[in-house]
Amino acid sequence: MGFPGFRSGQSKRNINESRSTPTSSFAALTPDELEAHMERARYGSFELTDAVRPAYDMQIVPKQGFKHDRYSDPDCTTQIPVILASASRERLFDLFVDLVNSLGDVVNVVLETSHHGDTGEHQDYIREHIDMPVLTSLLYEFEDILMNDGCTGIAVVNPKRKQEIQLDEHKLLICYGSPQEIYERILIQHDVYPDNEMRFITEGEHVHSSSDRYIDVFDSFQYRLGIDGAFHDDTHFET
Repeated sequence: MGFPGFRSGQSKRNINESRSTPTSSFAALTPDELEAHMERARYGSFELTDAVRPAYDMQIVPKQGFKHDRYSDPDCTTQIPVILASASRERLFDLFVDLVNSLGDVVNVVLETSHHGDTGEHQDYIREHIDMPVLTSLLYEFEDILMNDGCTGIAVVNPKRKQEIQLDEHKLLICYGSPQEIYERILIQHDVYPDNEMRFITEGEHVHSSSDRYIDVFDSFQYRLGIDGAFHDDTHFET
């Protein structure tokens, strides 16, 4: 399986900064070495999707697990409990859907794309008040882009409960809000276990993969969700 386009980066919101610099593990690679690295998806028992690859010098080896963190809301003093999780390809999507379904009957959806950002800026597109069965059907219909496009992410939000499940461009799962026991139970049911020593692919140099066809697929997904405009606020909860 080829990787027609890729971008190197350090984080979700700035994925173009770490190009072939003297400190980059990709700087001295031949095209054949780079292609071989991009073709490698399995690291022991863990398999990545097509969306992202770690640094060539393997600063961080992908693995399965989750750990707890806290998100500090920049607009107030509130700290929101967060679970960060990484799951192998064969279980990632079903796990994501199960987490999403825990949010309730009606939710908001935020589609995220960096397809048009030269330095990794992303745009958010929001659909409010979508019924869970309709959303679940659309998630399965657009599973490929959600799993394999390194420039697409999605967040599903219940603003009244102040809960959010995000599947980001790196195909990491971020679970915001309480009670976290619900998230933990679902993760463990999918054989994703707590690991306080977890290091995620975002903590080191990495490469995102995408292709032009995913731009059209994203537009179709946006249309099917009934989204017709951009939403540029990172705060998805109601105040």
